Amino acid sequence: PFHFWQQRSSAMALKVASFPGELSSLLDSGTTRSRRGAAFRPRQHQHQLSKVDFTFQRRDKRAAYLRTCCSMQQGPPPAWPGRAVAEPERRSWEGPKPISIVGSTGSIGTQTLDIVAENPDKFRVVALAAGSNVTLLADQVKTFKPKLVAVRNESLLNELKEALAGCEEMPEIIPGEQGVIEVARHPDAVTVVTGIVGCAGLKPTVAAIEAGKDIALANKETLIAGGPFVLPLAHKHNVKILPADSEHSAIFQCIQGLSEGSLRRVILTASGGAFR
Repeated sequence: PFHFWQQRSSAMALKVASFPGELSSLLDSGTTRSRRGAAFRPRQHQHQLSKVDFTFQRRDKRAAYLRTCCSMQQGPPPAWPGRAVAEPERRSWEGPKPISIVGSTGSIGTQTLDIVAENPDKFRVVALAAGSNVTLLADQVKTFKPKLVAVRNESLLNELKEALAGCEEMPEIIPGEQGVIEVARHPDAVTVVTGIVGCAGLKPTVAAIEAGKDIALANKETLIAGGPFVLPLAHKHNVKILPADSEHSAIFQCIQGLSEGSLRRVILTASGGAFR
């Protein structure tokens, strides 16, 4: 469109230079003739022509400005430095690595517990938090024997206690949102797996970061909604955020094998949810 207007302005400018009388008659069609029969007043004709020249000069400058702006292309983003996460100081623990799971009855939580069950020499569960699936939560408690359990739906507290009545090692139970936060910042946990769906996972994630826990993040909404706050907070507390599910985990795994400066763009195809 800008080239079209530029060509049109140039053509009209040439017409002004070639046929000043014709253009002046068009612009000054309402001018009255003098008593002596003069077609135009000299001063008025000169004023109209200079006004037209100024108008086309201004249009030419604007067209040149727009053409310059449109031709400017954004340069490529800076290359990937070559490391997915900065390595903080190693936290020490004895025996299998202690972890907390927020959202233990969901898809991410159950898959995480399957991995723990297959690798008892590498991981152990110290705290579990769930939303409302009390039956499954009780089975998980009996199997993995955590020290702390939270159920987000406070009205199900008594039902959970009844389901755990025959448990050999009765854990501490904290209901409500505060219980979920306490699970996320349990003092014995080194890594917290956050599998809560939606923005409800933001507060537990922040609590875990402030407590110095590494985060295995399966909740994309936490970074979509709170990324400008969460990422600087993780850097401040020297905490690693490791993608644990879906597209962001796939990208993270691909990045691990790249050398410095080899990645400039990431293209996600057929992506949905929070990445759409």
